[in-house]
Amino acid sequence: MTPAQRTAAITVLAAAIAVPAEGLRQWAYRDPPGILTICYGHTGPDVTAKSYRTMDECKALLDQDMAQAVAAVERCQPGLPVPIAASLADGVYNGGTRMACDRPNSTLARLLDQKRYDEACRQHPRWNKSRVAGVLVELPGLTKRTKEREALCLTWRQG
Repeated sequence: MTPAQRTAAITVLAAAIAVPAEGLRQWAYRDPPGILTICYGHTGPDVTAKSYRTMDECKALLDQDMAQAVAAVERCQPGLPVPIAASLADGVYNGGTRMACDRPNSTLARLLDQKRYDEACRQHPRWNKSRVAGVLVELPGLTKRTKEREALCLTWRQG
């Protein structure tokens, strides 16, 4: 598999979790933690309370944001089996690099370093919380999504 094919495979698998989990909203909204969000979970300074994006713009944002998530995983956890990298890419897309890259604060990241892949995959459900009004709470949608990540991650042995 070429590097481009690998990146494409990781991206497709990660997006298969991200797109239904995020849903599509062309008008800006506040997600459960209160972050201004648009399209398929895009956040950032370009999103304002009155933002609107076309379907083509939403697709472009998804492609851009997912490419950044995949690149981040490949930088901090290079060479992982594709399903593991894809599960991490969705995690990074959704919540940032801490889960995959912050070894001092992420058991998942440390287990990956030790190549204890099954144990690392089973850490995904622990990442089902977000700060809402300053309090760390479990979110039902995130609980479902992290279980999907775990299931994808555990398919690494099939490749």
